[in-house]
Amino acid sequence: MTELVGGHRGTVAQRTADAGVAPVWVVPLSDVHAGQELQEAVLAAVRSGWWSAGPRVAEFERAFADLCRTRHAIAVANGTAALHLALLAVGCGPGDEVVIPSLNFVAGANAIGHIGASAVFCDICGDDDLTLDPRDVEAAISPATKAIVVMHYGGHPCRMDEILDIADRRGITVIEDAAHAPGATLAGRPCGAMGAIGCFSFFSNKNIPMGEGGMVVTDGDELERRMRLLRSHGMTTLSWERHKGHATTYDVLLQGFNFRMDDLRAAMGLAQLPRLRDANAARGRIVGSYRQALHGFRGIRMPFPPRIGTVPAHHLAVILLPPGTRRHEVRAVLAAAGIQSSVHYPPTHRFSWYQARGRRRPLPRTDAVSERLLTLPLYPHMDDAAVLAVIDAVTEAVR
Repeated sequence: MTELVGGHRGTVAQRTADAGVAPVWVVPLSDVHAGQELQEAVLAAVRSGWWSAGPRVAEFERAFADLCRTRHAIAVANGTAALHLALLAVGCGPGDEVVIPSLNFVAGANAIGHIGASAVFCDICGDDDLTLDPRDVEAAISPATKAIVVMHYGGHPCRMDEILDIADRRGITVIEDAAHAPGATLAGRPCGAMGAIGCFSFFSNKNIPMGEGGMVVTDGDELERRMRLLRSHGMTTLSWERHKGHATTYDVLLQGFNFRMDDLRAAMGLAQLPRLRDANAARGRIVGSYRQALHGFRGIRMPFPPRIGTVPAHHLAVILLPPGTRRHEVRAVLAAAGIQSSVHYPPTHRFSWYQARGRRRPLPRTDAVSERLLTLPLYPHMDDAAVLAVIDAVTEAVR
C-alpha cells in the first residue's frame, strides 16, 4: 500500500535518514483499491450489528465453492489456518512426512511442524517453471509419507496430472496450496479443486485482498465435516445459528481451534469476487509487458512462458537475474528510483530452524535460482507509467 505525498498517491520517491520513517514508493510492490462497492459492503456489515462469523461468511463460502466448482468451501482466519485444517483433516500427525516445495512461504512447513509431522522439501522443475518437480516428488516419498502439499507458485498451476498420478499409485493424499491461485485453471479445472483439499489466502497482497482470511475447499463430505468442526473449537453449532434460534445448545466433538472468519472480511470478499477474473486478466497484461521488455535482456529470464490450456492467476511477477548478478545492488537501484521489490521466496530448507530438522535432500534447482529471484511490482490497477518506470529501472540496474 502506498502513502499520499502532497495529496498525490506515490508520486514522489521520498526517503529519510530517520530509520523510523518508512519510504514512500513511486511504485509499491502491491497495492489495494478500496472502491465504492467494497466500502459500501463493509459499511453494511458494520451497520448490521453482526460482526463475527455469520450470514456473510456463509454467503462467501457458497460463492467461493461456485468459483472452484467444489461441493464445499469453509472460510477461515487466514491461509495458514487453511493449511493446518487440511493437514489435520487428511489424518497427518506425529511420525508422518509431508512432501512440500522448499521454494515457498514458510507457513506451509510451519503448519506441518505444528501438527507433529515432518516437512520433506522438494525441488522445482527449473528456470522456466518454479513449481515442484513431479520426478523429485516421487523421489522424496518414503513409507512415512502421508501427504503431498503442492504450491501453485505465483498463480501458475503445478503439473497436477503427473503429481496426482504419483499420489494415486502410492496411496498418498494431495493438498493444494492455492494461496496464489484463485481463478487459475489447468485444462479447465480450477486450482484448489484437483486434490483432496484446496487452501487459499486473502492476505492484503493476494488476488482477493481482505487484510487477513483464508478458505478451504473440498468435494469430500467427511473432510468438510471434520474441518468445519475443527475451525470452531469442535463445536456442533456456531453463535450465529444459536442467535437465529436454529439451535439452543451445542456439543464438542473434537478438540478444535478458533480459525473462524468474520462477517466484515467476508463482505470484502463478496464485493471483490465478481471482479476476480478481470483483475487477474489485468495482472496478466502487466506481466506480458514485463515479459516483452525484460525476458532475454542482458541475460534476464522470466519464468512461466504462456502454456496452452493454462490460465494463471498472475499473483507474482518474478524475474531471474543473470547468473552472478548482485541482487542487493539491483534492488538498491530500484529503491533509489522509488520502485519496491521483493524476493519470493528464500528457500525454506535454508532457514536455521529447518536446517536442523527433518530429512536433508539435495535441491539443486531451488538452490540455483534462489539468489537470482526478484519480484517486481504487480497489482491490477497499475497504470502504464508505473509499468514503464519498473522496466526502465530494471534495465538501468542490470548491466
